[in-house]
Amino acid sequence: MKIQDLLNKDVMLLDLQATTKEAVIDEMVSKLSEKGIVTDFDTFKAGIMNREAQTSTGLGDGIAMPHSKNAAVKEATVLFAKSNKGVDYEALDGAPVDLFFMIAAPDGANDTHLAALAELSQYLLKDGFADKLRQVTTPDDVIALFNETEEEKKEEAPAAPAADNQDFIVAVTACTTGIAHTYMAEEALKKQAAEMGLAIKVETNGASGVGNKLTADDIKRAKGVIIAADKAVEMDRFDGKPLISRPVAEGIKKPEELINIILDGKAEAYVAADNTAVNEASTAEKPSLGGAFYKHLMSGVSQMLPFVIGGGIAIALAFLIDNLMGVPKDQLANLGSYHELASLFKNVGNAAFEFMLPVLAGYIAYSIAEKPGLVAGFVAGFIAKSGLAFGKVPFASGGKASLALTGIPSGFLGALVGGFLAGGVILLLKKLLAGLPRSLEGVKSILLYPLLGVLVTGFLMLFVNIPMASINTALNTFLENLSGSSAVLLGLLVGGMMAVDMGGPVNKAAYVFGTGTLAATVSSGGSVVMASVMAGGMVPPLAVFVATLLFKDKFTKEERDSGLTNIVMGLSFITEGAIPFGAADPARAIPSFVVGSAVTGALVGLSGIKLVAPHGGIFVIALTSNALLYLLYIMIGAVISGILFGMLRKAK
Repeated sequence: MKIQDLLNKDVMLLDLQATTKEAVIDEMVSKLSEKGIVTDFDTFKAGIMNREAQTSTGLGDGIAMPHSKNAAVKEATVLFAKSNKGVDYEALDGAPVDLFFMIAAPDGANDTHLAALAELSQYLLKDGFADKLRQVTTPDDVIALFNETEEEKKEEAPAAPAADNQDFIVAVTACTTGIAHTYMAEEALKKQAAEMGLAIKVETNGASGVGNKLTADDIKRAKGVIIAADKAVEMDRFDGKPLISRPVAEGIKKPEELINIILDGKAEAYVAADNTAVNEASTAEKPSLGGAFYKHLMSGVSQMLPFVIGGGIAIALAFLIDNLMGVPKDQLANLGSYHELASLFKNVGNAAFEFMLPVLAGYIAYSIAEKPGLVAGFVAGFIAKSGLAFGKVPFASGGKASLALTGIPSGFLGALVGGFLAGGVILLLKKLLAGLPRSLEGVKSILLYPLLGVLVTGFLMLFVNIPMASINTALNTFLENLSGSSAVLLGLLVGGMMAVDMGGPVNKAAYVFGTGTLAATVSSGGSVVMASVMAGGMVPPLAVFVATLLFKDKFTKEERDSGLTNIVMGLSFITEGAIPFGAADPARAIPSFVVGSAVTGALVGLSGIKLVAPHGGIFVIALTSNALLYLLYIMIGAVISGILFGMLRKAK
């Protein structure tokens, strides 16, 4: 398949009218939807926007390649669009973009179209090709230009193999979706190497798999290695070779700089990390301490949340079943397990909850120290959950204090500390054991790291659990007694936090705190904090709908259409639906969203509404302690935020 087979003349836009990034995307997606290539506008656009959130597909030199491999796509298609004015697309070079290639790839299709998409990058990097594209006036001109350039490519002499006296380097390119940036970086590196008189072999880690895979002989002969990747690639094969690792965007925009670092001997020799295949150095600079903490914490939280969500909703259904089937007043203490069916749901949910803290600690440690940290982290999480501790830690056992290794669980906070502790222990062990002979590398991974990591982390956790259990107990007691002004203030705080960055660190901090309260409160009907968090998170998207409905003259048609989709997102507790509006007008949108979310959170806290499910929005509304009042408070917050946003917004 050639790129000309994917360039559909019926969807080309040779005079784009949009003047902003999102409006450009909307105009192109609308064209694909109009011609039946995309079956669901919102689903496909969401895929495009998610890709843009990772790295701008504005590649520089006036070219952008937004792309998504998406279930809403019927057939692989490339939409070419041209703006006669230029658009601020947040391109990597900061310059306006006037040439757009929107790549729509279907899920589950064969990968022949990916070869054609890789070919597109070869055309775009060819000298003068982009300038010729800017002069086309009809779709037929576009196809003719590609055909003409294809004939010129066939006449070009193939690259000669590396001569004995010629420098030879190898590279690996990879982007998160494996469609566009992967091959653009490949072509940029190959083109630059040819200009510098070098031989190069580039391996692509694309959506269709590994292409042009580097052999052991290639790596042995190479003077150095360039990794231009935004995701993990196989790294251990480069052990001992000079290596530089940068984002894939730098492979596209700075190929000469990367190559010169290798040629000038400025790249450090790579040291394999005990047979793991993770590329930790995907950025040019080390993250800050706060950035590293957040990264490791979110690695653990992202792995933990499925257990919290699955287990929490299963337990919530147990309470719902018992409520529907009826429980005698003298048996209310057994609510959730009184009827056999409810008990089954609760047991399944409890099984998932049992894994919550070990998984959190395990994957925090894994993020810090890779695979060797996993077992030590799991042990730390289990100790936090079970409450093992040294010394006389009081607990309910006949009114006596125990001298055994038993105590009070330190819960979410203990597991969090334990995960970082386990990761730090493994990093320390790696340094201490670094002097062992190479012949013992296998022994380190299989025996020494697991054994010493478990023992050292485990014994340290027996001490750590004592203060963390005290803090956890105090926090749980506070949450159990939450009422009046304390509940209002806490609800106001976490509700407002959900709207500050709508999916960013502040939002995640509030959500993680809310889910952390579930384990201790699920047996008593749920958490007021979790209820405030979810209600606050539902407000911003619903506020967008309110604003676009009441203040139509202040929003474009595309924005009003997007406002309708935000109903579904808001009701589904997908706060991120409001991000485009917050990003486009942060000074007016974000304060408006925060006010409404904070009011909703405070009202939920004031009424003491509890929730046992950590996610689900409207779909788990029956699992709140007062569904009608809960919905009313969400509507109040949405109306407040919507009116504020609409009043502050400038008319279009």
